Amino acid sequence: MKNTVDFSGKPFHFIGIGGIGMSALAYVLAKRNLPISGSDLRPNNITKRLESIGVHVFDRQEARNLEFFFSDAQVHEKTLNIQEKLPAVIKGTLPQVICSTAINKNNLEYKAAVELGCQIFHRSDVLSALISEYYSIAVAGTHGKTTTSSMIGYMLLKAALDPTIIVGGEVNAWSGNARQGESRYLVAEADESDGSVIKHAPEIGIVTNVELDHPDHYGTLEEVINTFQIFAQNCKTLIGSIDCTTVRDRLKPTISYSLYPDTGADYTVTNIDNRADGTTALVWERDRVLGLLKLQLLGRHNLSNALAAVAVGRILGLEFGEIAKGLATFEGARRRFEFRGEANGITFIDDYAHHPSEISATLAAARLQTKPGQRVVAIFQPHRYSRTLTFLEEFSQSFSNADVVVLTDIYSAGEVDLGIVSGEKLTSEVAKHHSHVTYQPTLASVCEFLQQTLRPGDLALFLGAGNLNQIIPEVIVTLSELSAATSARV
Repeated sequence: MKNTVDFSGKPFHFIGIGGIGMSALAYVLAKRNLPISGSDLRPNNITKRLESIGVHVFDRQEARNLEFFFSDAQVHEKTLNIQEKLPAVIKGTLPQVICSTAINKNNLEYKAAVELGCQIFHRSDVLSALISEYYSIAVAGTHGKTTTSSMIGYMLLKAALDPTIIVGGEVNAWSGNARQGESRYLVAEADESDGSVIKHAPEIGIVTNVELDHPDHYGTLEEVINTFQIFAQNCKTLIGSIDCTTVRDRLKPTISYSLYPDTGADYTVTNIDNRADGTTALVWERDRVLGLLKLQLLGRHNLSNALAAVAVGRILGLEFGEIAKGLATFEGARRRFEFRGEANGITFIDDYAHHPSEISATLAAARLQTKPGQRVVAIFQPHRYSRTLTFLEEFSQSFSNADVVVLTDIYSAGEVDLGIVSGEKLTSEVAKHHSHVTYQPTLASVCEFLQQTLRPGDLALFLGAGNLNQIIPEVIVTLSELSAATSARV
């Protein structure tokens, strides 16, 4: 008989608990009063949040972390002190060990779990088990998953439906990347990066679009499509954007949405007005007008995401007025066109975009915020050698809405550098299509360049899924000090 995830009281131990997907699961399980522990190499605001609700987090990934669970073992002093605080029910009980794809079989903690005979599950197994317990809405797609799932969760929250929410980004409305509700509804982001999306069988599935984005796992677009087809078959109802021809032709969604009325989609829009302070549009449900939708979020891509939320709300029986009222106050997830501050008349925005399509959409949204004479300065850190090499040509043409482009070295995300592609190589390719491109190899050199180059009125947009955004506070502080010093001399 296949082992299954046990939510009846048996403890869980997450290796890599600080990851955005792992931590969300750990949070929900901890809020269900299950015994949770985990390890991570770097403490952060996410691990601190987990510790605040009773999760124990080890700051190293080592075999002896699992001594946490034994009452009769020869344990070191730190573990013994922790053990004294444990409920008796879990002392001497082997935990269910949860890993993500990032944890390999040579990890010492993982090897210890195997040797001890612990049940070991992938994080997607836990999510799949949760999805099966609820009336679940799972959001999949190459781009827009986090924003769309957060929109839907927020909409249900504002409609007093009290959902459980598990997303791949932090949202201020629930102070993190997860929320434990008391109703039968679960909204979850379903990740396709490692193929595990095929495990999920939600009541409602959403596919925003389908592209090749993870060449480290998929060899071809066809492999990606096959994965999404299996997910689509598992969904009782599939909602999909038919503005993506692959979704339209290969997945054939039950309910469709589109930004273009002539597509014949079930949900569409007219009278679109993109402004610097948001987006408005008239929403149609087949052949009748539902009403006016106002969003704080910028860009056509976010209007498309909102249509998916409208479709979900209507399936659940919400009136459009209630849907629109909720979506109107949604501020977005962190690192999705997130305002980080202003200094010396320069606006700083942080965005997770790391695929050519995402960069193009984000820069188009940024352009909406600028007036004639103002510059969009795009600062991009490529993410993974495999992605940069696969999409080198596409990346080279993604910066047309930027006035200045700054590129840095590739964030490896654990991949080995084979010497085939580099940030400098990408810069050369971008320069074939853009006249104002510079290569700054390190974060320190990017920081210094920006301090010398940015000028009042600029919108500085930091792009990428790596650690580029860590330098934003330093740039802001330096430019603020420069502005103050200049003012003092006047």
